[in-house]
Amino acid sequence: VARFEDARVHAEERELSDERVAHDLERERREGLVVARLAHESSQVLGGFLRGQLLVMLILGVLYGAGLWAVGLDLGILIGVIAGVLTFVPYLGPATVVLLGGIAALVQFGDWQHIAGVLAVFGTGQVVESSWLTPKLVGDRIGLHPVAVIFAVLAGGQLFGFLGMLLALPVAAIANVLLRYAHERYTHSRLYAGDHAANQTKIILLDDDAAALGTREDEQA
Repeated sequence: VARFEDARVHAEERELSDERVAHDLERERREGLVVARLAHESSQVLGGFLRGQLLVMLILGVLYGAGLWAVGLDLGILIGVIAGVLTFVPYLGPATVVLLGGIAALVQFGDWQHIAGVLAVFGTGQVVESSWLTPKLVGDRIGLHPVAVIFAVLAGGQLFGFLGMLLALPVAAIANVLLRYAHERYTHSRLYAGDHAANQTKIILLDDDAAALGTREDEQA
């Protein structure tokens, strides 16, 4: 009887141990799917940010170059191209238009009318960039509202200065991915939906995570 009881206890312990191992493996699998999904979505928004920023640089380079050329500067197109490339760095692109364009206007013409023309080109470029290019070409690609784009840049500059403005949009884009995922988890949790609904939606969430992982693996292949 004692041996039978010991065997039964050992069998129950092995069963509990197997269940714990299976539970740990399942938890690790779920965590891996979540990490893979978030990494995939973050990679997508960062890629969208870079593509949108390149379009902004290209359009501003053309705009500045054409504007300075229309003012009459012999080096207008070159200055516009340089300013467009440097637009990626806050303040540096616009400062290039004002500084180099002003110097070129003074050397070539020596009057204030052409300097005023350079300032007009600068002002036009700034209005177009802040009101349309960055909110539409960058904000839409990373899933941020135009107002959120402006707020993120201003907040980054206020809190962390030049570096904060440079990194504001990529950081905001990744934060948006994390917030969307947190909101999705909350709306499918027991706290929000109740036990029955939460159990029904758990499989859906796992399928979404697995689908994100499969998409990433297909792209890598």
